[in-house]
Amino acid sequence: MTPLTPAVHSDLAPTGKLRAGINYGNFILARKDPATGESRGVAIDLTRELARRLGASVELVAYETVAAMVDAAKTGAWDIAFLGIDPARAGEISFSPAYLEIEATYLVPAGSPLRVVADVDRDGVRVAAPARANYELFLSRNLKLAHLVRAPNGEAAFDLLATAKADALAGLKQALIGLADRLPGSRMLDGRFMAVQQAIGVPKGREAGLQYLRDFVEDAKGSGLVARAIEQTGARGVSVAPSAR
Repeated sequence: MTPLTPAVHSDLAPTGKLRAGINYGNFILARKDPATGESRGVAIDLTRELARRLGASVELVAYETVAAMVDAAKTGAWDIAFLGIDPARAGEISFSPAYLEIEATYLVPAGSPLRVVADVDRDGVRVAAPARANYELFLSRNLKLAHLVRAPNGEAAFDLLATAKADALAGLKQALIGLADRLPGSRMLDGRFMAVQQAIGVPKGREAGLQYLRDFVEDAKGSGLVARAIEQTGARGVSVAPSAR
């Protein structure tokens, strides 16, 4: 492990607290218990373990969309954040290695002629996705023929599919499982168009903290911490990311 130097503490917990940006819009990473208000999830477990090692208290900085959390990198609102790795975010944020991967695929309505992921990228096919989600950024670069319809958030993207304003809904597999129950006859396509790599981000320029996070993430994967946290979520289509060492 990288030594816990004053520079590491200054980068990751400059106020004495580990301020962690948490996107509650991705319930695989974090969710709140409706009865107690307690936060649980992979990102929460990693935050608490990192704070323990730093000897810092935890402050969870809540967001409902990843776009809002990314924008907040410029304001100093958080010291670390849990989000997918993407080149479009690299101007403001530096990333640790991935700690987990989440499969992304499509949900299509009843009667759709689309059968597998490769069927989607065709002329006339409209793909709904929440703007600036990791998989939306990926599709904006990689779809060649299909038309990408961006929505403000995941619920609005689902509404596009439900009201026949889109032919397919892009999303994380675990989230699409729940949405399929809300749209009778809908189904997920076979295969995946990407595996979203989730990492810990820090604002640009915090190199000592970033190096510590690199070692922390690899240790969390190797020790089984990430695997145990994933198992507790019960999520499907989620796996520990390969070692970066």
